[in-house]
Amino acid sequence: MTTALITGSTAGIGAAFARRLAADGHDLVLVARDAKRLREQATELHDRHGIEVEVLSADLAEDKGIEAVADRLGDRKNPVDLLVNNAGFGNKGRYLDVALADELRMLKVHCEAVLRLTSAATEAMRERGRGGVVNVASVAAFVPRGTYGASKAWVVQFTQGAAKDLAGSGVRLMALCPGFVRTEFHQRAGMGTDNIPGWMWLDADKLVAAALSDLARGKSLSIPDPRYKALMGLVKVAPRGLLGGLTSKTGRKYGPQ
Repeated sequence: MTTALITGSTAGIGAAFARRLAADGHDLVLVARDAKRLREQATELHDRHGIEVEVLSADLAEDKGIEAVADRLGDRKNPVDLLVNNAGFGNKGRYLDVALADELRMLKVHCEAVLRLTSAATEAMRERGRGGVVNVASVAAFVPRGTYGASKAWVVQFTQGAAKDLAGSGVRLMALCPGFVRTEFHQRAGMGTDNIPGWMWLDADKLVAAALSDLARGKSLSIPDPRYKALMGLVKVAPRGLLGGLTSKTGRKYGPQ
């Protein structure tokens, strides 16, 4: 029996990872800020799938929260075999319209927490010669779109670089880059979604299935849908200036800054 630790587990992509991994027989360590929702989620997954579930209430925008999760990842007596760094959020508003404290909080969660938790997990995994890390990024990483896209670009570059450095160790790292997914993400950020075309929405459970398949195949980058793979192919050949203008308009309309 292996154990997976998922941050931001109570909703959206994190919850989809929890459902899938529980169904596959993995024990879980669920991490989020809301202790009540964590307990409810743990009870449901334990009762449905007969797995063991730990809960860890932690705010990854705070050093204390990051340290608590890092300590659990470094526990050699109760090893974690798969880490899913999923916790994240978006800020509504253009650059300089968002309070600097909120921007720094995002970087703390998206970058510093990911670095520290990945390091804690992979150090223990390398000792055992096996393990995996999925760092949830976004297709926003590939377009010039403010702080959110920049933070996710960091996640992609960091993960792929670390994957190369750990090649041959038995530890796999992968950056997962979804597009629009029907979760609580936009609602929490106060962003409207009525104008987002229906074809751009992805199903969280299907996304997770594709991501785990890509991880098993040894990929360091997963864009888990043909539609977004095609869009990212166009992004690679589009003039940077044109791309910046288009993403500026669509970002204000559809996504976080």
